[in-house]
Amino acid sequence: MSSHTRVLGIEGTAWAASAAVYDAATDEVVIESDAYQPESGGIHPREAAEHMHDAIPRVVETALERARETHDGPADEPPVDCVAFSRGPGLGPCLRIVGTAARALSQSLEVPLVGVNHMVAHLEIGRHTSGFSSPVCLNASGANAHLLAYRNGRYRVLGETMDTGVGNAIDKFTRHVGWSHPGGPKVEAAAEDGEYVNLPYVVKGMDFSFSGIMSAAKQRYDDGIPVEDVCFSLQENIFGMLTEVSERALSLTGSDQLVLGGGVGQNARLREMLEEMCAQRGASFHAPEPRFLRDNAGMIAVLGAKMYDAGDTLALEESRVNPDFRPDQVPVSWRADEPDLTLGREEGSVQGAEALVDLEPEAGRVTKRREPKTYRHPELDERLRRERTRIEARLTSLARREGVPTPVLSDVDGRESRLELEYVGREDLRTALSPERVREVSRHLARLHRAGFVHGDVTTRNVRVGRTDGDRERDSTNRTSLIDFGLGYHTDHVEDYAMDLHVFDQSLVGTAEDPEPLRTALREGYLEVGEERVLERLADVEGRGRYVDDQ
Repeated sequence: MSSHTRVLGIEGTAWAASAAVYDAATDEVVIESDAYQPESGGIHPREAAEHMHDAIPRVVETALERARETHDGPADEPPVDCVAFSRGPGLGPCLRIVGTAARALSQSLEVPLVGVNHMVAHLEIGRHTSGFSSPVCLNASGANAHLLAYRNGRYRVLGETMDTGVGNAIDKFTRHVGWSHPGGPKVEAAAEDGEYVNLPYVVKGMDFSFSGIMSAAKQRYDDGIPVEDVCFSLQENIFGMLTEVSERALSLTGSDQLVLGGGVGQNARLREMLEEMCAQRGASFHAPEPRFLRDNAGMIAVLGAKMYDAGDTLALEESRVNPDFRPDQVPVSWRADEPDLTLGREEGSVQGAEALVDLEPEAGRVTKRREPKTYRHPELDERLRRERTRIEARLTSLARREGVPTPVLSDVDGRESRLELEYVGREDLRTALSPERVREVSRHLARLHRAGFVHGDVTTRNVRVGRTDGDRERDSTNRTSLIDFGLGYHTDHVEDYAMDLHVFDQSLVGTAEDPEPLRTALREGYLEVGEERVLERLADVEGRGRYVDDQ
């Protein structure tokens, strides 16, 4: 980034009308914000837009005045080099007000215009303040929740919510209780006096769902469970899910750096869980200061400076806002010369996402121990470790009966959450990707689905490729074997089968140099054995809006 770049940033995706000035020479970020506070319930789009209409001129004028005061160039020069604005995702009426203001300023100051993706800005402000090179990012905000990592010139979505954003999910419960917006801080305060009660915990690969847990939380409250206990358990389960999928993303990508973004990241319990998880696996964790976690123009200005220096500016006629602007649609121009994460598999003891795995290729043996996760509540952790060990043992054997190559199970210790299995394959699929191997994996999944169960975590790290010393089959050199069935379950729902494919599909996107031929092979292979209606539902899953307003 140029050491002289100065940027005026404007944010207004939903509730926060915000403007900021970023000076790259001093790394100073001055933010002026005016947040919309609804009198009752959640965010009302019309009221939010009215607030934005009134507040944006005020915060922009204050920020501009600051820019003029600190400008040390000629008086006839503009005080900033460009105007950056949040182009999406967000509420359309709010975005349009911000876009109009940014265009007017760009023209009046005679400086370029930069359109910033709000969610990528959450990631980049964490990368900027941490100094990390190529971290995985967990974005946890009101309308969004997803995991991102840089690969092939874009931020790839490794996992995301399959229904509602994490903040919106919490707000739905607090509205049910009768608390005002925002609900997150109220849940956090009530949880301090709570005790754990059982609630649903839904992780599917690196995707997750909040609808079931929110319905159960409302029912528990209606049944007379103290609200403090429900709030405590909501935090333990929701943040436990987000921490688990973050660890899965670190394991898949090989990264040892995690950054947190989004307004929900202000929650102390979430930060504590993520920090503890990273410490347990030897990774580094960073959460920006609170002013950069909630919606703010500072992150828009900082990313705007990086984009401006990379020549990534917008013509006025191309500056239309996009309420559904996904982070994986953004060409990451400011990181064009940086390498991707290096993928590979360790030998010896491997720290997976939820287990310590001892690999003994010469002995043909793998010992897998699901060790306690200290970030999770002990009761929840014990339940998950025992359930997943039992499920993995059962489904690994059932899959073999359906003709799907899996390791032979030799020993199960449910009390210690330990499995002993056959060592299969020479390498992970993530380092040996090819269309034919992906087709074969898809055929394996179709056979599982026909038998009435799903794998649950079909990533390119949970597929092994190649012959082992004991193989005698002629085609075993390229044979694919499925491992790690711990998130699997029995089901006859087409939605679950489609989600199984979606997890595999997103894993290909996150690890392949050129994922499109592999994604085509996935669908072709599945059709050879499975039902077309599953692929139709997969298309529906992929097409669902993640950033629609569900207040």
